[in-house]
Amino acid sequence: MLEWLQLQLSAALPGRVPSDEQFKRLHDAELEGLAVAFRVRLCAVAVIAAWLLVSTAWPRNVYYLAVSLIFLALSYIPYATRHHRAAWTIKLACTILDVALITSTILLPPIGGIASDWPIQTRTRGPEFLYVLLLLAESALTYSPILVVWTGGIIIAIWSFGINTLYDRPETVRFDTTAGMSEMQALERFLNPYFVGLLQMWVQVVATGLFTLMLAIAVLRSRNTLIAQIKDNTVRASLARYVSPDVAHAMGDGADSFGVPAKREVAVMFVDIVGFTRMAEMRSPEQALTLLRSFQERGCNVIFPCGGTLDKFLGDGFMATFGGVQPQDDAAERALSCAFQLLDTYAAWSAKRTRRGAEPIRIAIGLHFGEVIVGNVGTSERREFTVIGDVVNVASRLERATRDLEGRLVVSDACLQAAGGTPSGREVAHSLTIDIRGRNRSVLAHVF
Repeated sequence: MLEWLQLQLSAALPGRVPSDEQFKRLHDAELEGLAVAFRVRLCAVAVIAAWLLVSTAWPRNVYYLAVSLIFLALSYIPYATRHHRAAWTIKLACTILDVALITSTILLPPIGGIASDWPIQTRTRGPEFLYVLLLLAESALTYSPILVVWTGGIIIAIWSFGINTLYDRPETVRFDTTAGMSEMQALERFLNPYFVGLLQMWVQVVATGLFTLMLAIAVLRSRNTLIAQIKDNTVRASLARYVSPDVAHAMGDGADSFGVPAKREVAVMFVDIVGFTRMAEMRSPEQALTLLRSFQERGCNVIFPCGGTLDKFLGDGFMATFGGVQPQDDAAERALSCAFQLLDTYAAWSAKRTRRGAEPIRIAIGLHFGEVIVGNVGTSERREFTVIGDVVNVASRLERATRDLEGRLVVSDACLQAAGGTPSGREVAHSLTIDIRGRNRSVLAHVF
């Protein structure tokens, strides 16, 4: 019931209605708030217990310490049952018990003959009412404005009932009327130990009501901020399914400035399955797509940890960049390391397929490094972040050249030099100059 009320409260504000998945995350945050509230109460009880040992004489301090332990136990109940289906109902019930316990402890003398001889009416004069307000502050830790309002209402109701009960006692001295009384007579009555005035209670009630209202508004604002954050994270997670994760985060962090055209030193990689068209013709559409998804998933699992960006899927291949979304001083080194990891990953996959009698997979990779233009391309309706320039064309041609060069990886000399040379444990099979169609200059490349 409380979850439904809080959802309706959120729905009252335009654009703040969470989806089922987002509401579940919000619900989890609220339940975590119950755990935080218990930990905070644990610390508060420890501080109060230390204060009681210093400020209260024995054996009354033992009595109040026992009450503190009961108060702590009441907080442990909703903490222990926070994942129960009726968690919030339990919390609401425990809130009533909390307020009743503190109110009775303040207004009623200790049992067992350890109370002082002061009239019970004097117990309304102290500042102990502030302890009740701690419950209101604690309720704000759960991102639940409904719980704040509930707690404030329970405090007002039970505290007012307690004060009025003392006010109605036969021996209580009160201001029935001030007519005919001098100021000194009024003061004398006010200082009478049996005096109970309702003015102080009304001040406490009004202050508690205002405090509840302001705190509920503050919690509601925090709750809506949390909903917005959950929505933002959900959108980023969903967006990352369609674009590279680093692109999704960059768009979320600076949507207005993202994709502004710029020139950067970028490593560009093309990866392709050799002979996929022939393999697809021998399979059903479902089998062909399953094979392609396995290829793509394995590639992404390597590229993203290396700091690369998946620029686009290209049928039976893909294009990846390093240093395109955000400048990377070691873009070439990252790309070269990623290329070798891809070779190892796909080789292990191919060997696994061979062991179970399936056709092995052969992968071709082309890698080049240089200055490109990065930015958004497309129309106002649909845009795409990409890199353009001669480096992209060269990397694509190097990948195609692997067929004739009988290699799995062809790396331009520019990329190898920028990466600091051949990684340890890897050897160049041979180097050669490759003529690129439509390009005046040849490219020195290394075959692995």
